[in-house]
Amino acid sequence: MQAAVLHEFGPSLSVEEVARPAPGPDDVLIQVEACGVCHSDLHVTEGDQPALKGITKPLLIPGHEVVGRVVETGANVKHLAMGDRVGVAWLHATCGECGPCREGRENLCRKAVITGVMVDGGYAEYMVARASHALRVPEGLTAEEAAPLFCAGLTVYRALKSAQVGPGQRVGIFGVGGLGHLAVQIARAWGAEVIALDVDATKLELARKLGAVQTLNAANADDIKALRKQGGLNVAVVTSAAKAAYDTAFKCLAPGGTLSVVGLPAEPLTFPALALVGIEARIVGSSVGTRDDMRAVLALAAAGKLRCLVESQPLAQVNAVFERMRRGQINGRVVLTCCSGKHD
Repeated sequence: MQAAVLHEFGPSLSVEEVARPAPGPDDVLIQVEACGVCHSDLHVTEGDQPALKGITKPLLIPGHEVVGRVVETGANVKHLAMGDRVGVAWLHATCGECGPCREGRENLCRKAVITGVMVDGGYAEYMVARASHALRVPEGLTAEEAAPLFCAGLTVYRALKSAQVGPGQRVGIFGVGGLGHLAVQIARAWGAEVIALDVDATKLELARKLGAVQTLNAANADDIKALRKQGGLNVAVVTSAAKAAYDTAFKCLAPGGTLSVVGLPAEPLTFPALALVGIEARIVGSSVGTRDDMRAVLALAAAGKLRCLVESQPLAQVNAVFERMRRGQINGRVVLTCCSGKHD
C-alpha cells in the first residue's frame, strides 16, 4: 500500500510503498478515505516537541483525523462489521482503569496510546485501529467533511465545554483557522455571542459568514480597547499558537472570565498575579476530548450545525501541505486522500 513514512525527524515525509498491516484480535483494518492534516502532525514530523519526540515510533505513518471503511475485523470485534464507516482520533486506545478514565476523563488516560505517534496513523491507504475507539460516522457527512472533526472539531468542542460556554455569554475566538472556524460554529450553536479575532481579513470575513456577531483585528489596539470598553469577554478561547494572542486575550477578559488554552506557543505563557486575582480569572487547559465528546461533535455536524471548511489534496502532496502550513497559507483544514473510489 502507499503511505507517507517518517524515517527521521525533519521537514518532510517519504511517500512510498509499504506492507499492508493486519489487525489484531481487538482491532479493525480500515481502508482510509480521508485523513486531516493537523499541526500536531507537523510537530511530530519535525520532532520539535520533546514530549512527542520521545514517544514517536520508528518508521511512523502519521495522521490522527481519519475516516474510512472497515475491511477486516479482529476475532474479538462484535460491534463493527465489514463496510462500516468509522473515524479514528488522537486516542488510539485508553486503559479504562486509571483515575482519569474512571472519572470520565479518558482524554487524560495515563496509559493512552496515541494514533499517528505511538502507532501508525492515517497517512496511508490502510490503517489498523482499536475497534473500541473507532466511532461510526453519520452517513450524511462526507469523509472529507468528517475527518477534521476527529481532532480539530473535538479539540475545540472540549475547550468550549470545559470553559462552560452557554447561552448569552460573550465568547471570543482568537484565531479563525482550522480549529477557530469550528469553535465559532459550536459556540454559536450553544447560544453564545461570538466575537472573532484574527490578523487576517479573509479569516475574519469567514467568521462573519459563520455567525460571529463581531470581528476584530487582534493586532489593532483600538479594536481591543473597544472590546474592553464593551465589558470584555466571559470566555476567551485561544486557538492560535502565538503567545501574543494569549497576552491580548487575557487583557480582554471580563471580571470572572475564563481563558481557555488550546493553541501551543513555543514559549511559556505568563500572566501577572495581581491582574489574575483582580478579576478572579480562570485559566483552563483542554486536551483533545473523549469518545463521548466526539459523538456529540458528530451529532452537531449531522444536524447541520457544524461544517468544516475543507480542501482535499492527494497523499503525494503531503510535504507541500506541510510547507503551506508553516507559512500560514491554509484556510480551514486540508485532508489527504489516496484511495477514493478504490475497492477491495
